[in-house]
Amino acid sequence: MKILVVRFSSIGDIVLTTPVVRCLKQQLPGAEVHYITKKQFEPILKVNPYIDKLWLYEGNFRSLIPQLRAEGFDYIADLHKNLRSAWLKLMLRKPSGSFTKLNIRKFLIVNFKWNFLPGIHIVDRYFRAVRKLGVKNDEQGLDYYISSADEVIPPFPEYYAVIVGGKHNTKIFPPEKVAEVIEKLDKPIVLLGGKEDRQRGDEVMRLSTKPMLNFCGEYSLNQAASLVRQSSAVLTNDTGLMHIAAAYHKRMVTVWGNTIPAFGMYPYMPSYGVNSFIAEVAGLGCRPCSKIGFRECPKHHFRCMMDISVDEIAAHLE
Repeated sequence: MKILVVRFSSIGDIVLTTPVVRCLKQQLPGAEVHYITKKQFEPILKVNPYIDKLWLYEGNFRSLIPQLRAEGFDYIADLHKNLRSAWLKLMLRKPSGSFTKLNIRKFLIVNFKWNFLPGIHIVDRYFRAVRKLGVKNDEQGLDYYISSADEVIPPFPEYYAVIVGGKHNTKIFPPEKVAEVIEKLDKPIVLLGGKEDRQRGDEVMRLSTKPMLNFCGEYSLNQAASLVRQSSAVLTNDTGLMHIAAAYHKRMVTVWGNTIPAFGMYPYMPSYGVNSFIAEVAGLGCRPCSKIGFRECPKHHFRCMMDISVDEIAAHLE
């Protein structure tokens, strides 16, 4: 059987599809698993042993359609479920399955605080796309594979990895709060993020007296993953490296601002007794204020982050 898995973006969402890929390969004898995503996300899946062929596109994948048709897929697992993936399925005209999105329910809780969320992690919802094939979740969590060339020698024998980046400001723990946590920790710190997070990392270093290195923008995603894997514990915002840390079953604290774990995107580590602690301000009337995030707090007080206890975070990290 030849199966095409579809997920175009982004880092965390792609990592969250890896249990489906693994179970397809392991539970369907002789299955050939293909995966299509954007070119920029190739490093996430390049050395995944459960993917037989990785298809990449940049912006417009019309030129790929004849090649995909020639493969003669038996089934398409649509793990993106948007207009682009619908068009792809229409062009290939093969049996397919998808999952239930929660856009309406998220709209209701964001705008009216009516909570009809099902309490199901998105990984378990992804598996609905392949239940026609008899594939079930093996409860073994996420996968993240990197090549030996991406392995990084850690700068300290023991350290905490602190991920300071994020796509939206209202999902990012402020530098002054990060520094407060770091002052209470007993190991050196490695700061991780993209080039756009370099200044934020520098601000954390300025506010703290602890041994620390700012690697924001200095390493590739997979090199940063190597440092996460070798860390003693992880402090992270809701971002792609959070899910990579979950794939490595790391003890971690995840910080949640204007969004909520109930959306179904919290660290996914079933069957593992890992201490993953969610730091949030429960019961705040204005939260969640978005299903994604904003540049700044709409209420201009940012209590969803500023009221989080740094003592509680430090205690769970240690």
